[in-house]
Amino acid sequence: METKNRVFEKTGSTQKEIIKTLFAGATFSIAGSIEKDFGIVKIISDKLNQIKENSLRRAIKSLYRSRLVEALENENGSMTVVLTENGKRKALTYNMDTMTVKKPEKWDGRWRLVMFDIPNKRKKEREVLRSLLKQLGFVKYQESAFIIPYECKNEIDYVVEFFNLRPHVRFLEVASFDDDLIFKKNFNLI
Repeated sequence: METKNRVFEKTGSTQKEIIKTLFAGATFSIAGSIEKDFGIVKIISDKLNQIKENSLRRAIKSLYRSRLVEALENENGSMTVVLTENGKRKALTYNMDTMTVKKPEKWDGRWRLVMFDIPNKRKKEREVLRSLLKQLGFVKYQESAFIIPYECKNEIDYVVEFFNLRPHVRFLEVASFDDDLIFKKNFNLI
Protein backbone atom coordinates (compact mmCIF):
# COMPACT_ATOMS: atom_id res chain seq x y z
CA MET A 1 0.00 0.00 0.00
CA GLU A 2 2.80 2.41 0.84
CA THR A 3 4.46 1.88 -2.55
CA LYS A 4 1.18 2.57 -4.32
CA ASN A 5 0.77 5.85 -2.40
CA ARG A 6 4.29 6.96 -3.32
CA VAL A 7 3.63 6.29 -7.01
CA PHE A 8 0.26 7.98 -6.65
CA GLU A 9 1.89 11.19 -5.41
CA LYS A 10 4.67 11.32 -8.03
CA THR A 11 2.62 12.35 -11.05
CA GLY A 12 4.36 14.88 -13.27
CA SER A 13 2.82 17.83 -15.08
CA THR A 14 2.04 15.87 -18.27
CA GLN A 15 0.49 13.05 -16.26
CA LYS A 16 -1.50 15.57 -14.22
CA GLU A 17 -2.77 17.20 -17.42
CA ILE A 18 -3.83 13.81 -18.83
CA ILE A 19 -5.72 12.95 -15.63
CA LYS A 20 -7.47 16.34 -15.49
CA THR A 21 -8.36 16.14 -19.19
CA LEU A 22 -9.79 12.62 -18.93
CA PHE A 23 -11.71 13.57 -15.79
CA ALA A 24 -13.24 16.53 -17.63
CA GLY A 25 -14.68 14.10 -20.17
CA ALA A 26 -12.17 14.34 -23.01
CA THR A 27 -10.89 11.13 -24.56
CA PHE A 28 -8.09 9.91 -26.73
CA SER A 29 -7.56 6.74 -28.69
CA ILE A 30 -4.42 4.70 -29.22
CA ALA A 31 -3.43 2.01 -31.69
CA GLY A 32 -1.46 -0.94 -30.34
CA SER A 33 -0.95 -2.15 -26.80
CA ILE A 34 -0.58 0.30 -23.94
CA GLU A 35 1.78 -2.21 -22.29
CA LYS A 36 4.13 -2.30 -25.29
CA ASP A 37 4.41 0.17 -28.15
CA PHE A 38 1.48 2.26 -29.30
CA GLY A 39 0.65 5.29 -31.36
CA ILE A 40 -1.77 8.02 -30.39
CA VAL A 41 -4.56 8.10 -32.97
CA LYS A 42 -6.92 10.80 -31.76
CA ILE A 43 -6.79 13.38 -28.98
CA ILE A 44 -9.80 15.48 -28.09
CA SER A 45 -8.04 18.16 -26.05
CA ASP A 46 -6.26 21.34 -27.13
CA LYS A 47 -3.89 21.19 -24.14
CA LEU A 48 -2.85 17.60 -24.81
CA ASN A 49 -2.41 18.33 -28.54
CA GLN A 50 0.34 20.80 -27.58
CA ILE A 51 2.41 18.11 -25.82
CA LYS A 52 4.89 16.07 -27.86
CA GLU A 53 3.68 12.56 -28.65
CA ASN A 54 6.72 10.90 -27.04
CA SER A 55 6.03 12.71 -23.77
CA LEU A 56 2.37 11.72 -23.93
CA ARG A 57 3.24 8.06 -24.54
CA ARG A 58 5.66 7.98 -21.60
CA ALA A 59 3.13 9.68 -19.34
CA ILE A 60 0.33 7.30 -20.38
CA LYS A 61 2.55 4.26 -19.77
CA SER A 62 3.50 5.58 -16.36
CA LEU A 63 -0.15 6.26 -15.47
CA TYR A 64 -1.02 2.76 -16.67
CA ARG A 65 1.70 1.17 -14.50
CA SER A 66 0.42 3.24 -11.56
CA ARG A 67 -3.09 1.93 -12.31
CA LEU A 68 -4.50 5.44 -12.75
CA VAL A 69 -5.59 4.79 -16.36
CA GLU A 70 -6.60 1.76 -18.37
CA ALA A 71 -7.20 1.11 -22.06
CA LEU A 72 -10.55 -0.22 -23.24
CA GLU A 73 -10.78 -1.90 -26.64
CA ASN A 74 -13.17 -0.36 -29.18
CA GLU A 75 -15.09 -2.31 -31.85
CA ASN A 76 -12.68 -1.09 -34.56
CA GLY A 77 -9.66 -2.49 -32.68
CA SER A 78 -8.38 0.84 -31.39
CA MET A 79 -8.11 1.48 -27.66
CA THR A 80 -9.59 4.33 -25.62
CA VAL A 81 -7.69 5.49 -22.55
CA VAL A 82 -9.92 6.06 -19.50
CA LEU A 83 -9.39 6.77 -15.81
CA THR A 84 -9.59 3.95 -13.28
CA GLU A 85 -11.30 4.54 -9.91
CA ASN A 86 -7.87 5.47 -8.47
CA GLY A 87 -7.39 7.88 -11.36
CA LYS A 88 -10.75 9.51 -10.64
CA ARG A 89 -9.79 9.94 -6.98
CA LYS A 90 -6.50 11.50 -8.07
CA ALA A 91 -8.39 13.91 -10.34
CA LEU A 92 -10.58 14.94 -7.42
CA THR A 93 -7.49 15.82 -5.38
CA TYR A 94 -6.45 18.19 -8.18
CA ASN A 95 -9.85 19.87 -7.84
CA MET A 96 -9.13 20.38 -4.14
CA ASP A 97 -5.79 21.98 -4.97
CA THR A 98 -7.59 24.78 -6.82
CA MET A 99 -10.71 25.01 -4.64
CA THR A 100 -11.51 28.46 -3.25
CA VAL A 101 -14.24 30.12 -1.18
CA LYS A 102 -15.70 33.17 -2.90
CA LYS A 103 -15.75 36.35 -0.87
CA PRO A 104 -19.01 38.26 -1.47
CA GLU A 105 -19.09 42.02 -1.88
CA LYS A 106 -21.30 42.32 1.19
CA TRP A 107 -21.06 39.97 4.17
CA ASP A 108 -24.36 38.23 5.02
CA GLY A 109 -23.66 38.45 8.77
CA ARG A 110 -23.38 34.68 9.24
CA TRP A 111 -20.39 32.62 10.33
CA ARG A 112 -19.54 29.16 9.00
CA LEU A 113 -17.95 26.89 11.57
CA VAL A 114 -16.42 23.50 10.80
CA MET A 115 -15.86 21.29 13.84
CA PHE A 116 -14.36 17.83 13.76
CA ASP A 117 -13.43 14.96 16.03
CA ILE A 118 -11.48 12.57 13.80
CA PRO A 119 -9.98 9.47 15.47
CA ASN A 120 -6.20 9.03 15.68
CA LYS A 121 -6.31 6.08 13.29
CA ARG A 122 -7.34 8.65 10.64
CA LYS A 123 -4.74 11.23 11.63
CA LYS A 124 -3.59 11.74 8.02
CA GLU A 125 -7.10 12.71 6.89
CA ARG A 126 -7.44 15.01 9.92
CA GLU A 127 -4.23 16.85 8.97
CA VAL A 128 -5.31 17.11 5.33
CA LEU A 129 -8.67 18.55 6.42
CA ARG A 130 -6.91 21.14 8.63
CA SER A 131 -4.63 22.08 5.75
CA LEU A 132 -7.53 22.39 3.29
CA LEU A 133 -9.53 24.55 5.69
CA LYS A 134 -6.57 26.92 6.02
CA GLN A 135 -6.11 26.90 2.22
CA LEU A 136 -9.78 27.90 1.85
CA GLY A 137 -9.28 30.87 4.19
CA PHE A 138 -10.64 29.44 7.43
CA VAL A 139 -9.14 30.65 10.70
CA LYS A 140 -8.59 28.39 13.68
CA TYR A 141 -11.26 28.94 16.35
CA GLN A 142 -10.17 26.05 18.57
CA GLU A 143 -7.93 23.02 18.01
CA SER A 144 -10.55 21.16 15.96
CA ALA A 145 -12.80 24.05 14.96
CA PHE A 146 -12.27 26.50 12.10
CA ILE A 147 -14.35 29.53 11.13
CA ILE A 148 -14.98 31.68 8.06
CA PRO A 149 -17.63 34.34 7.33
CA TYR A 150 -18.39 33.25 3.76
CA GLU A 151 -20.70 30.66 2.20
CA CYS A 152 -18.81 27.40 1.69
CA LYS A 153 -21.15 24.49 2.47
CA ASN A 154 -20.71 22.90 -0.98
CA GLU A 155 -16.92 22.99 -0.71
CA ILE A 156 -16.95 21.48 2.79
CA ASP A 157 -19.43 18.79 1.75
CA TYR A 158 -17.17 17.91 -1.19
CA VAL A 159 -14.08 17.52 1.03
CA VAL A 160 -15.96 15.61 3.74
CA GLU A 161 -17.45 13.18 1.21
CA PHE A 162 -14.15 12.72 -0.61
CA PHE A 163 -12.37 11.64 2.58
CA ASN A 164 -15.43 9.83 3.95
CA LEU A 165 -15.43 11.95 7.11
CA ARG A 166 -19.18 12.57 7.46
CA PRO A 167 -19.47 10.91 10.91
CA HIS A 168 -16.62 13.04 12.27
CA VAL A 169 -17.26 16.54 10.87
CA ARG A 170 -19.98 19.08 11.65
CA PHE A 171 -20.80 22.24 9.68
CA LEU A 172 -22.59 25.03 11.53
CA GLU A 173 -23.91 28.36 10.33
CA VAL A 174 -24.31 30.88 13.17
CA ALA A 175 -25.30 34.53 13.44
CA SER A 176 -23.02 35.40 16.35
CA PHE A 177 -20.87 34.01 19.13
CA ASP A 178 -19.23 35.44 22.25
CA ASP A 179 -15.90 36.57 20.78
CA ASP A 180 -16.86 37.33 17.18
CA LEU A 181 -15.36 40.85 17.34
CA ILE A 182 -11.84 39.36 17.16
CA PHE A 183 -12.78 37.41 14.04
CA LYS A 184 -14.59 40.36 12.45
CA LYS A 185 -11.32 42.28 12.73
CA ASN A 186 -9.34 39.29 11.43
CA PHE A 187 -11.54 39.07 8.30
CA ASN A 188 -11.66 42.90 7.88
CA LEU A 189 -15.43 42.97 8.40
CA ILE A 190 -15.31 46.09 10.64
